[in-house]
Amino acid sequence: MKEIVIAQPLGITRELLESLASGLKKEGWNLTAYDKVPSGQEELGKRIEGADIAVIANYPLKKEALEKASSLKYLCVAFTGVDHVDISYCKERHIAVSNCAGYSTESVAELAFGMALSLYRMLPECGEAIRNGKTNAGLCGIELKGRKFGIIGTGAIGQRVAGLAQAFGCEVYGYSRTPKTYLVNYTDLDTLLKTCDIISIHVPLTDETRGLINKEKIALMKKDAILINTARGPVVDSKALADALKEGKIAGAGIDVFEGEPPLPADHPLLSAPHTILSPHVGFDTKEAMERRAILVFHNIENYLKGDQKNVICDAI
Repeated sequence: MKEIVIAQPLGITRELLESLASGLKKEGWNLTAYDKVPSGQEELGKRIEGADIAVIANYPLKKEALEKASSLKYLCVAFTGVDHVDISYCKERHIAVSNCAGYSTESVAELAFGMALSLYRMLPECGEAIRNGKTNAGLCGIELKGRKFGIIGTGAIGQRVAGLAQAFGCEVYGYSRTPKTYLVNYTDLDTLLKTCDIISIHVPLTDETRGLINKEKIALMKKDAILINTARGPVVDSKALADALKEGKIAGAGIDVFEGEPPLPADHPLLSAPHTILSPHVGFDTKEAMERRAILVFHNIENYLKGDQKNVICDAI
């Protein structure tokens, strides 16, 4: 029997899953889909040990689990980044790997912009005030119109954030290895950090971007600037960011991603940082994005089986 294993939940209804899988089942494929995340690498390895094709999302997939999957030929990562997968071992084993680029563009961009709006209008503080019988004293907000909005990484998500910023009347600046022509104000990273009121990060995690926003880079930011990170946690030095917030060196931060998946350790520096909106890695997680992702997963599997690599939706891996 040919085996496809969806090793962690895709966040869709069983009806949609069955509908998407119907064609593959007619072709003789057996589909096993788990509705809970694995407890660890040992359990994940057991889930995929008989799979010819496996699907994971953002749960780490390490060599110790992959070693058990002796039949695995294709891994579909139902996620944008693949830094949580042992790609080197997959290459060594000649396991084909693709991700699902583009499914969360809208959802991540909207969260990034929502965080900026929440910080500028002090929405968490407003909610706390009204629940505690207080007035609007000290809650005078800031308008986005006319602000300098800096985007680090102008791929699909960064471009969408740029479009939202332009719609709000912001002056958009961009920093990227591959500038896009429609963004008028491309500049170097240091100039962007020194110039912009709002800085939103949208780069993948690579050797080059790990620790990109460190103590020295944060020190370049304006005192009234805010930093948004909905990309990858290790791109930003969390301790340096927390210190800057506590010392009043920058005005605020909105953070959806961390060094590891939540729950965070109780001593994580950002948990005690002021003027900070934190969310437990929800940027990609909307009903619409989960449905788009599932469609891409089955699109990729079907095209992989046809040998149609050009139509597998992924970034270069």
